[in-house]
Amino acid sequence: MQTQDFGNVPCNGLIVSDNNEAIVFDTPTNDISSEELIKWIKDTLHCKINVIIPTHFHDDCLGGLKAFNDNEIPSYAYFKTIELAQENNFVIPQNSFRDSLILKVSDKTIIAKYFGKGHTKDNVIGYFPSENIIFGGCLIKELDASKGYLGDANVEDWSSTLENIKKEYPNVKIVILGHGDYGDKKLLDYTIDLFKAE
Repeated sequence: MQTQDFGNVPCNGLIVSDNNEAIVFDTPTNDISSEELIKWIKDTLHCKINVIIPTHFHDDCLGGLKAFNDNEIPSYAYFKTIELAQENNFVIPQNSFRDSLILKVSDKTIIAKYFGKGHTKDNVIGYFPSENIIFGGCLIKELDASKGYLGDANVEDWSSTLENIKKEYPNVKIVILGHGDYGDKKLLDYTIDLFKAE
């Protein structure tokens, strides 16, 4: 994604697949890239995409949502993400949830859950109990990262939101971010410390 303040920023999403089914967290930043991703999941992974879940309302999460809609892939988002998409005239996710959403990929469970404000007031995370993996999106920072874009952030609540995630998922092994390299629960601690009130 090309940004004014941070230059060209690599963006991560996540595909969870099992037995020819997949769920995707976060679209690419535009519809052309989303079409490529959808084709790759179908042709290379041989999976049907059950659902797309944007983790917040920014372009790096739902910028390519129209391509998923055009391919008749259902989208689910936290209700505030839908409100913010409407306010900003973005493509709007089709289905909303409050607090949390539990879905299946084949026989495996995935959870999308809201823990509080941080990078945005609508940011949710994905959790995969069978693998103890969190997809934190832009709510969690890579080691040594700066605070990044704060235009829609709530820096006062950010650390406590991460504390809530740590309490809920104490056994997390892998943490995947919206930007940067994946790691372990040290990334939660790093982000908590980064936004602690001074």
